[in-house]
Amino acid sequence: IYTQLYIIEGESERVHEEHKVLQMEKTSRTQDTPIYCNDIFQPLLEPGCDKKNQIKTVLTKGIAGIGKTLSVQKFILDWAKGKANQDVDFMFVLPFQELNLIKDHQYGLHRLLLDFHPELQIYEECKVVLIFDGLNESRITLMFSDCEKVCGVNERSLVGVLMSNLMKGELLPSALIWITSRPVAANQISSKYINSVTEIQGFIEFQKEEYFRKRISDEHQASRIISHIRKARSLHIKCHIPIFCWISSTVLQKLLKEDLSAEIPQTLTEICIHFLLTQINMRKYEEKDPE
Repeated sequence: IYTQLYIIEGESERVHEEHKVLQMEKTSRTQDTPIYCNDIFQPLLEPGCDKKNQIKTVLTKGIAGIGKTLSVQKFILDWAKGKANQDVDFMFVLPFQELNLIKDHQYGLHRLLLDFHPELQIYEECKVVLIFDGLNESRITLMFSDCEKVCGVNERSLVGVLMSNLMKGELLPSALIWITSRPVAANQISSKYINSVTEIQGFIEFQKEEYFRKRISDEHQASRIISHIRKARSLHIKCHIPIFCWISSTVLQKLLKEDLSAEIPQTLTEICIHFLLTQINMRKYEEKDPE
């Protein structure tokens, strides 16, 4: 299942979570055009300007569990299904978590892409999107000031040097680049190399409800869970984070399935304890000797 996330241009101030959720709700009522995942590279019209600025490099920020990687997957899936961005010839995903494993190796860009996407060919005249997911997980040193210049797709260099040259536009300058990161790590890249900053803020009120109704097939049960979460303030606030919506629905569905009159958890701590117990019990069941 997929529920559209609330994405804004720029970034919000680092404020208390409860204030942030209230701010999101207020902004959603006043902002006419939310940013949709598939439109991440769409040029924006600047105030007082008749010309739209071309976007080459996008940095998308978001806290843990807010939906950064899921947005990347949705972006690629809709492209692969022919639903969006059909002017793009190739999309390459390069997760920093996997790039860390080869950070000390010498690569040419062409060879690197073939390792991640076997049997693919790349030509400079094609329109390419490169997606670097999870900058906050990177153990690669990005060098922008004193960086070896790499311009050819077959020139070999350290992975960090290739990444830096791609982000600077020295290597494969026609490529569109999308970087995702938690806010704390985003300053590794100078703002001069970023054309657009967006922030995934998670779910606003109607998106929370939409998520639960999509995930829970029993309409009565879904309504009961939504009503409960609205009444439990701490749960309601935390459910702007999609991963917490998933945890809550997993726990509450299981409890109500076992006992319709069960006492429903009221706090974050109770939800997390129930979730951990569920996972432990599942693990025990899976590890049992079949004999």
